[in-house]
Amino acid sequence: MTPQHFASSASQVDPLIARALDDERKRQRNQIELIASENIVSRAVLDALGHEMTNKTLEGYPGNRFHGGGRFVDVVEQAAIDRARELFGCAYANVQPHSGSQANLAVFYMLLKPGERILSLDLAAGGHLSHGLRANLSGRWFEAAHYGVNPETEVIDYDALEQSARSVRPKMLIAGGSAYPRTLDFERMAWIAKEVGAWFHVDMAHIAGLVAGGVHPSPLPYADIVTCTTTKTLRGPRGGLILTDNEDWSKRLQSSVFPGVQGSIHTQVIAAKAICLGEALRPDFKAYAAAVQSNARTLATTLTQRGIRLVSGGTDTHLVLLDVSSKGIVGKQAESVLERANITANKNAIPNDSPRPPEWVGLRLGTGAVTTRGFGAAEMTILGGLIADLIDAEAAGQADAAVPTAAPAVAELCAAFPIY
Repeated sequence: MTPQHFASSASQVDPLIARALDDERKRQRNQIELIASENIVSRAVLDALGHEMTNKTLEGYPGNRFHGGGRFVDVVEQAAIDRARELFGCAYANVQPHSGSQANLAVFYMLLKPGERILSLDLAAGGHLSHGLRANLSGRWFEAAHYGVNPETEVIDYDALEQSARSVRPKMLIAGGSAYPRTLDFERMAWIAKEVGAWFHVDMAHIAGLVAGGVHPSPLPYADIVTCTTTKTLRGPRGGLILTDNEDWSKRLQSSVFPGVQGSIHTQVIAAKAICLGEALRPDFKAYAAAVQSNARTLATTLTQRGIRLVSGGTDTHLVLLDVSSKGIVGKQAESVLERANITANKNAIPNDSPRPPEWVGLRLGTGAVTTRGFGAAEMTILGGLIADLIDAEAAGQADAAVPTAAPAVAELCAAFPIY
């Protein structure tokens, strides 16, 4: 191989991709990120993701690999395991899943047989596609039933859930989702699962950072098994974790991940996971988690004061879910007008919404990335006002006039809180 292989930069080798990478960096610097599943990783995490460790292929687990040359990967994987156990207070952690969905598949692979019943939160009520949606593999392998929210409060009705569980008799009850803004009652759900003889699985992908930071109850004292991502509020690389206090499951879980649902590990990602888990063990992470929650509440209050209806009336987490039909528009319109002013969000289904995404009237906002950037109550109040202004303008057919006014204010906020 020529020396250029080891020395040439992306801009020299592939200008098209280099330009896209540079444009994405600029976009992140100059846009306010409010997508609830996104955050901004540290420079240390980025360093690990771009490290030469990516060249190393390994299968198996620390001390028991199928390839030689893995002693330094063993160091980082064991560190990630130890830090995950300490952070979440659990007996066992598997840090190899490439994503939260693959972590879920590994759990299903271990505890369920094809055709068995699962009971999970309905997608329109804030659930996740990997919990039995028909379009997902989980919905084809298993017989999925779903519980919802009270139509008036838009909060999970645990009495109704109990009745549903007694009727369905699932093999697994699943808690968690991607657009549910309220605290989950893990203790009540564990009791329901036990009453019907079901495993209790919690997917805390969105709230893992809030759990780690002590501002949301932990599912570990109640759940049989817990999965999560290392991104979102945990503020790490893209990847998954599996956590449990059942040490007897350790070997079964290991084989369920490898060779059950995936092959070799992403070595450099595990190094990045170890770094982010170490960051989450520091005292300042608790302050960050509290600020994420506080910023979400400030944003929710500001939007409510401007006449925008919030699903469930508010938030207990990082997530604020708007019903923009209260302003006479749909989620896609709100998403588009915000993006024109350099605010990134996403349309989302809300309870009793249309099954067709173009007709969804929800807009999902999250405060993880802006909190990492440094926003506090004052900035969230300004941002909430800008969002309300843009939504009102879109509803009135005056977006073309409102965007040029909002965009400089967004730019000013970005400049005051720079990244990278």
